Amino acid sequence: MTEEEFLRIVRFLKSQYGIDMSRKKPIVQGRLENYMRMNGFRNYSDFMDAMEKDATGNLEKKLVNLLSTNHTYFMREPEHFTYMRQTVLPWLKKKEERRKDLRIWCGASSTGEEPYTLAMILMDYFGLEHGAWDTKVLATDISTDVLQHAIAGLYTTEQVEVLPDNWKRRFFRKVMNQEVYRVTDELKKEVIFRKFNLMDDFPFRKKLHVVFLRNVMIYFDDRTKRELIQKIYDVMEPGGYLFIGQTESLDKSIKGFEMVKPSIYRKREESK
Repeated sequence: MTEEEFLRIVRFLKSQYGIDMSRKKPIVQGRLENYMRMNGFRNYSDFMDAMEKDATGNLEKKLVNLLSTNHTYFMREPEHFTYMRQTVLPWLKKKEERRKDLRIWCGASSTGEEPYTLAMILMDYFGLEHGAWDTKVLATDISTDVLQHAIAGLYTTEQVEVLPDNWKRRFFRKVMNQEVYRVTDELKKEVIFRKFNLMDDFPFRKKLHVVFLRNVMIYFDDRTKRELIQKIYDVMEPGGYLFIGQTESLDKSIKGFEMVKPSIYRKREESK
């Protein structure tokens, strides 16, 4: 991979998806070279030329799928889920007692563990009242590969081992003769998976109560992060909660959010 080819890929990812790979040439080359070789591209320029002419968008999807990082697991950063159950949901239940309409978004859902965990928490918390509430979780990602994985809802025994036993019994079914568990239809109905690019205009018609955007902004530069956080601020209810990765933080110049715990922020109640 020449420097010119690398920079062309970097510029494309940055302009279209906000992803900054400018310091990750070995990763870019390592993830693309087998695909190039197996699909008859002489070099990376040939691939990029073909991608730009591809009216189907399939080559662009392939590039994004290969270069977007999607490492996650059930109950990752469990303090967030504890706070969600103990603090956020009691507030929301009181706030939305009349409308019974919760609006929760996972903006980087990856293979589904995070939104499914949130759905289980919601069903567990509301119990017999759950049917009266709209608690569906919107889960989006730019990678079609991970979204297909999430929609299929198949996870290994090792992956589900960290979940409480009552959740495993209620929300998962063992696939016969395999060390694999499938998410039940009951749980699947609680999560709406969609492909979405965080750099696009947000389509939300109603303000959001909770946004999980964890471990994705580490791939953005400072300006992109500030612009993204401003867009999130604009679509959130006053008092709404934003969860980011525990290795991430918001720039102090960003107004309107107050930190309630490291990596947990709240839009000020008086904000309009």
